[in-house]
Amino acid sequence: MKKFSILLIAMLAGWGIASAQKFALVDMEYVLKNIPAYEMANEQLNQVSQRWQREVDDLKKEADTMYKNFQSDMVFLTDEQKKKKEAEITAKEKEATQLQYKYFGPQGELFKKRQSLIKPIQDDIYNAVKKVSEERGYQVIFDRASSQSIIFASPRIDVSNEVLNKMGYGN
Repeated sequence: MKKFSILLIAMLAGWGIASAQKFALVDMEYVLKNIPAYEMANEQLNQVSQRWQREVDDLKKEADTMYKNFQSDMVFLTDEQKKKKEAEITAKEKEATQLQYKYFGPQGELFKKRQSLIKPIQDDIYNAVKKVSEERGYQVIFDRASSQSIIFASPRIDVSNEVLNKMGYGN
């Protein structure tokens, strides 16, 4: 009986603590789709990325052409000429790899460009979410778009439109 009483008290205390917490959801994909600056930033990133990829591809094609020419001319070349051509091809391949890393590496130009264009928008969203949380007394606001563990959530706790309103993109 004593164990049952302790368990009952613990359950009631846990229920009381859990019911006192308020939480909400925000759908970041929905929010981002409704911010024109985000769409423009994404388009700009895509254009820059495509241009840089073409540059890298052109260097790779040039190296491939050099290699094919080398293979067809190899019979006519001296050992010294072969070494020179191989070094040129290797240098061109290395140049292409370095350019690819410069543009698309972990701290590359695309990463920096994305940071400069997207981070201010993300900061604005974070500040709007924070304001909604403070005004409505939420302890936690979950991102519905990135949480795969949320199977169902009531639309009443979705504050996505409130976040957009705080940012000036409301209906």
